[in-house]
Amino acid sequence: HLRHSAEWVVRLGDGTEESAERMQSAVERLHPYTGELFLSDEPHDICVAASLVPALPDLENAWRDTLSNVFSMARLVQPEEAVALTGGRMGRHTEDLGFLLADLQYMQRTYPGAEW
Repeated sequence: HLRHSAEWVVRLGDGTEESAERMQSAVERLHPYTGELFLSDEPHDICVAASLVPALPDLENAWRDTLSNVFSMARLVQPEEAVALTGGRMGRHTEDLGFLLADLQYMQRTYPGAEW
């Protein structure tokens, strides 16, 4: 997934003028949500203590390095770090999630038990 998504970011960021503008706009709009990726909670801390998952600061450093490299290749400007938008891990979401879930559940609700 990392290689595939990175290739698309580079392809679009370093593509046409329009694709570069759209990628930069998307990055600026979504970047504030990335800070929550590295906020720990009690279940995660328990898993770290049991050596089941890596500590988030270790992942964050690698993620930042990768992001910096991909954005550089894509000629995108990495947004300044801002206050992270949080609450998702605690179940606090915007109303947009309801619409997204409704779209994702449409087929199952329309055709319960369907197999394809």
